[in-house]
Amino acid sequence: MIIFINDVPVKILKADANFDAGKINHIVDAASEPITQAKLIHHVWVKNVKESDLDLILNFLNSKVPTNLLSLVLSATDYNSIRMYLRSKFKIVKAAGGLIRKKDKFLMIYRMKKWDLPKGKKEKKEKYKETAVREVFEECTVTVKLGKKICTTWHTYTMNKRAMLKKTKWYVMDIIDDARMKPSIEEDIEEVRWMNPKEVYHALEHSYKSISYVFEQYYELMEINSIR
Repeated sequence: MIIFINDVPVKILKADANFDAGKINHIVDAASEPITQAKLIHHVWVKNVKESDLDLILNFLNSKVPTNLLSLVLSATDYNSIRMYLRSKFKIVKAAGGLIRKKDKFLMIYRMKKWDLPKGKKEKKEKYKETAVREVFEECTVTVKLGKKICTTWHTYTMNKRAMLKKTKWYVMDIIDDARMKPSIEEDIEEVRWMNPKEVYHALEHSYKSISYVFEQYYELMEINSIR
């Protein structure tokens, strides 16, 4: 499970899970040493995490003090308990969105001074796939053909002083009609633009890490499919 907390990717793993530790700069064993903000620099792996440790880590991540933390891996002594405890800290919001293709270009939206992908909240009794297609149309006025699911992202934000955790399912989409394409001003979208891969690369420098993750997962999916 990976959650973006204040745009920092936090991966939660079982204690015996394997992962690529090549990017890790520092390892902290919570069972034998204190977790301090000074140790959370660049790419960090914290082992043997318990609920009390998670509270401390969340306080650091939500602190207004600038941090140099780029990514965090947490190995939980009780994975299911940690997951449930983490979710209890937030109100869960369900959403869906799309990565829309037009030949070699992708559709990006500019909202709240960030480049983003169209997405929105799931309505009651609505399926995630239905949400994704509806939100794409409402935000960009384009019709699409729905493809495979890419991934699920979780990210935190604050609304009316309450901590929120948004679960978003992302799908590949191919454009059918963009003749009426325009940004939804009601959704605070300033611009809708088709971008080639190079333009996307630069746009992601002014985006959210969760959106970069969606593109990474998309390219992995395409590579697997090309091999098959």
